Amino acid sequence: MNIGEVSEAAGLPAKTIRYYEEIGLIAPLRGGNGYRRFTEAHLHKLAFIARARSLGFSIEQCRTLLALYEDRGRASADVKAVAQTHLGEIDAKMAELTEMRRVLADLVHACAGDERPDCPILTGLAAPVTGD
Repeated sequence: MNIGEVSEAAGLPAKTIRYYEEIGLIAPLRGGNGYRRFTEAHLHKLAFIARARSLGFSIEQCRTLLALYEDRGRASADVKAVAQTHLGEIDAKMAELTEMRRVLADLVHACAGDERPDCPILTGLAAPVTGD
């Protein structure tokens, strides 16, 4: 398969595939003309990376997961540790977003949204940040 075909099959832009090659996540074959040639194994690897990225795994986590996937002697505990770490990151981000939403909702609720110039939203945004 050429890059256009594998791009369509994997659902990834060609630019992303070239980037994954540049950073060493995949290594397509090269024809005598220098064009990339992809096998079904490359397609499978790209689909794996796409799925992992859609779940928010970082490039480095994808690299680790790929290495674990290709290591038939791996311990599932190693895979679970990567996934648990990422789950913790997601939970922390969700908590951060929940707090951001609470603060913004409070500011929006406090604002009359009328013709007066004073605005609790702007006042709140201008207030110094306090550490917890």
